[in-house]
Amino acid sequence: MPLERKALIRSAFAAAAGQYDAHAPVQRAVAEDLAAWAGAARPAPPERILEIGCGTGLLTAELRRRWPQADLTATDLAPEMVDATARRCPGVETMVMDGEAPAFREAAFDMIVSSLTFQWFEDLPAALSRLRGLLRPGGSLFFSTLGAESFSGWRTAYQQANITVGLPVYPDAGELRAMLSAIATGAEVREGHYRLPSVGGLALMRHFRAIGAQVPHRGYRPLPPSALRRVVDHFDRSGGETLYHVLFGRIDNG
Repeated sequence: MPLERKALIRSAFAAAAGQYDAHAPVQRAVAEDLAAWAGAARPAPPERILEIGCGTGLLTAELRRRWPQADLTATDLAPEMVDATARRCPGVETMVMDGEAPAFREAAFDMIVSSLTFQWFEDLPAALSRLRGLLRPGGSLFFSTLGAESFSGWRTAYQQANITVGLPVYPDAGELRAMLSAIATGAEVREGHYRLPSVGGLALMRHFRAIGAQVPHRGYRPLPPSALRRVVDHFDRSGGETLYHVLFGRIDNG
């Protein structure tokens, strides 16, 4: 990922750390569902867990609750998010780290977990391969990421206004399954849909900013206010509902 965009992402999430929890009902629900899946799929308690993109610690708290004896390391690109996790989960080891360029070099973890972070990666297949290399034999990587149907109504509003949308393109379930299968046999993909409680274009833009998710794809130029009003008008006239399409993935090491 170009350094300037990574800096923008870090800055956006850093600014959102203090208000994130109040605006992240979907992120909380996805974290709970991901932890439940990992818990059901791996009955043997892991000794060492690595979390990528801990944010304010929503998933971290779930992991700590399920496996209180595990050696858990929670990481995030933004120092302010790492600090928030440390406050929520005292005793958990935390560190600032880019999940695409992990500081670890050895296969030292029984489980690696990440919730709604991988959609920010520039080269997801390469990152998945690197993270799988950090798993001990028999270890598993569980993650959630955004799927192709996410924010479909918002994308349609841009099309109706004849304006290019700044949202990245996300994979569908088949594309993610093919990606994982190229890395490891027996990969698994699940999917779910989550509705944002708030309705309307202005509410959606406030939601994006409040959770730090307002950074557009590389090369996108912000819209002038008049163009943005046209998009919001189209979105609101269609009902203004926001849908998160979430893909859950699992790959094992052996």
